[in-house]
Amino acid sequence: MKAGTKLPAVTFHTRVRDDSIEGPNPFRWQDRTTADYFAGKRVILFSLPGAFTPTCSTYQLPGFENGFADFQKRGIDAIYCLSVNDSFVMNQWAKAQGIENVQVIPDGAGEFSRRMGMLVRKDNLGFGLRSWRYAAIVNDGVIEAWFEEPGLMDNCHEDPYGESSPENLLAYLDQAIAAE
Repeated sequence: MKAGTKLPAVTFHTRVRDDSIEGPNPFRWQDRTTADYFAGKRVILFSLPGAFTPTCSTYQLPGFENGFADFQKRGIDAIYCLSVNDSFVMNQWAKAQGIENVQVIPDGAGEFSRRMGMLVRKDNLGFGLRSWRYAAIVNDGVIEAWFEEPGLMDNCHEDPYGESSPENLLAYLDQAIAAE
């Protein structure tokens, strides 16, 4: 992926809370498209190998959550975390992490990740197909800036992290603002 590339048109199968539904599981299915998430907004999209995994849960998701106000000050409207996990897992992970600002996007079948060229095998970890770790600044559905971890490959023995960190994206935004 590179700057200027339009995001693929995909439908995401999400579960949303619906207080009109009684009982212990007040959620309903709601399909959302790439356009629903990205049209008319400047957002950060970051993708990671899996919900509840160590780097994702300790650094990346909390870093974007805690830095949300800083990103807003730099012109970001929303922050999305995408993973090749189903909506049930993504919602429970967000709940367990106490996430209020970052929205999670379930790419359960890996279609978006595949079309982004970021779907990799992680059979060596027992994960199957997952997303490679990356982040992007997306403006109205078009990639403005791309941050991909090095070493993209199937069954990578490492899980590189740094390029797609919130700190790196903040530094990029600060440099872009200073250059204006």
